[in-house]
Amino acid sequence: EDLVPSHAGVRAQALTPDGKLVDDFLIIDGPRSCHVCNAPSPAATSSLEIGRYIASRIPEPARQVSARSA
Repeated sequence: EDLVPSHAGVRAQALTPDGKLVDDFLIIDGPRSCHVCNAPSPAATSSLEIGRYIASRIPEPARQVSARSA
């Protein structure tokens, strides 16, 4: 009874709590992580810039530890 017949389709896009599509990038920082929760088109085209942006959000001490362990 919770399912409604409809057309098939897949769309990897985040929703707000009230069910609306999130039309922009949604990046959420955790205590020791960064989650890309929504990366709408053209995410593949801009993936390097997205990576740079995420890397810029990492605190400097963590970047130094990461560089030493690489």
